[in-house]
Amino acid sequence: MNVLVLNCGSSSIKYQLLEMGSEPELKAKGLVERIGLKIGCLAHKNDRNQKYETETEVPNHTVGIKLVLEALTDKDHGVIESLNEIKGVGHRVAHGGEYFTKSVLINDDVISKIENCCDLAPLHNPAHLLGMRAITDVLPEVPQVAVFDTSFHQTMPASSYMYPIPYSLYEQYKIRRYGFHGTSHRFVAEKACDILGWNFEEKNIITCHLGNGASITAIKNGNSIDTSMGFTPVEGVMMGTRTGDLDLGALLFIMEKEKMSISDANSFINKKCGTAGVSENSSDMRDLQEDAEKGSERAKLTLDMYAHRVKKYIGSYAAVMNGVDLIVMTGGIGENSDVMRKMILSDMNYLGVEFDDAKNTDLRGEDATISKPNSKVKVMTITTDEELVIAMDTVKVAFRN
Repeated sequence: MNVLVLNCGSSSIKYQLLEMGSEPELKAKGLVERIGLKIGCLAHKNDRNQKYETETEVPNHTVGIKLVLEALTDKDHGVIESLNEIKGVGHRVAHGGEYFTKSVLINDDVISKIENCCDLAPLHNPAHLLGMRAITDVLPEVPQVAVFDTSFHQTMPASSYMYPIPYSLYEQYKIRRYGFHGTSHRFVAEKACDILGWNFEEKNIITCHLGNGASITAIKNGNSIDTSMGFTPVEGVMMGTRTGDLDLGALLFIMEKEKMSISDANSFINKKCGTAGVSENSSDMRDLQEDAEKGSERAKLTLDMYAHRVKKYIGSYAAVMNGVDLIVMTGGIGENSDVMRKMILSDMNYLGVEFDDAKNTDLRGEDATISKPNSKVKVMTITTDEELVIAMDTVKVAFRN
């Protein structure tokens, strides 16, 4: 069964086509960019490692979707002979608000509720809706499934998700912690437990999704009970260009001194802070590690700040869950930076972590255990695959309910 996975942005469409057999297989992936501009472009790669690129006018998402489908069925670089071979379409949706606790089949009611969440994700949800409507135009008979970044975190108790603001503001505007990266946190936690032969629903797990965007989640007995990202993806640990946790008074002070508008401040906390802001050089962990090795004190400070904040969240979530059985490192940094993993996970003996530096060193992009055999708390690197989660949920929701 072939499932098309879409992640639609305001001016782009990321896609993958997966064959969902007993062993899922990636058949093709690509990206449509510059939608709505004079000249758009498509970059496509199939499972035969053939690459195809083209530039053409892409005035809207419907035309972009048609380009994707043409690439998938092309006689030279395509991977299917007919669009009839696509049995389902899964959409990544950034925000499901309080409406959705799991992935759902898309219908008029679901569309309406996603529209209601547009204020909560103004850069993302409108684009996802465009993608859904484009598929409806082009493949009207194919079932579509929405998979939400926020749904896994809807099991958080009110003590975790509520902010200390007047309750009426929550009631009126739904201002609360929602959390993001939910598909990744759920996937890597379940995958790690499968590898260990554990029951996911019986363990305390802390998952660290560390990339340019980063979040930490506390998972108890299969449920997310706390997570670091909040009302927006700005809250939490320090990130590539986002502040993470910041004293609101400090932001107001900066806004006054720098004469920032609300728009300026929003851009500042999302695009000009984090590791890029502190280092004043790069948001890329590889660059920072290289600079630190060359003696850059600013790069060293940036790395120390990043590790400190992740370590602090791990400790706090262990306290909230009354202990932890497993810590998972994933995402671009979590999977590939042995330096950062060592900085975060060393000196956590009090928690029961016996870190194995020999197993950790030079480990990149693998599912592996990096704690010693006698470690009370298991520590693992697990590769994430959010597109696979979306495809799996699409099959489950559309065909197995």
